[in-house]
Amino acid sequence: MKIHGNNPLDGKDLINKVREANKQQDAEKKDETKKTEGSNDKISLSGKAKEMGELKKLIHDLPEIRTDKIEAVKKSIDNGTYTIDPLKIAGKIIEEES
Repeated sequence: MKIHGNNPLDGKDLINKVREANKQQDAEKKDETKKTEGSNDKISLSGKAKEMGELKKLIHDLPEIRTDKIEAVKKSIDNGTYTIDPLKIAGKIIEEES
């Protein structure tokens, strides 16, 4: 009975086998890179997504302080026409405490 391949590898054979395996892996990686570089991936957004993006931009562009409202309240206070609804205030207080 003859057993093949039972001899231990010497250093040179081992190094050569490792180099061959590394070359093969590098070649496979290059092939994968070429495949992905050549593809024409596209992304398209739905109408809703575009609309949401536009709304988000509009909200972002709004000023934090709404000077138009502040001026309107100031004028009504100066004119004596500013009225306070005590029931509405009480409701908000109760709402916040709950």
